[in-house]
Amino acid sequence: MNRYWSGQVTKNSNALDLQEGVFTLKNPKAIALSLKKSAEASSRKKASSFQSAMSMLNFYINRAGGKLDSGQRSTLEQAKLELRKLFGRTKQQVALK
Repeated sequence: MNRYWSGQVTKNSNALDLQEGVFTLKNPKAIALSLKKSAEASSRKKASSFQSAMSMLNFYINRAGGKLDSGQRSTLEQAKLELRKLFGRTKQQVALK
């Protein structure tokens, strides 16, 4: 059992069934695709698929904090951009809505 509640959340999310090791993948697009797939497949989420996927990604980045090396942090930040693209939420598209 994990020592911290945040570790339990990423392993056993109430809303999303995450691919094992999703946050350690080296490809930002692969991370984004996995989160999108998990969010769209979930019937337990309370927000939109985009919000659920982005929230889980932000949660992981924030909770990992100083334990993330700069390369992995950069990959996860790029995954945010990929998620926005996959869900059609780029700045230009949001401004038009």
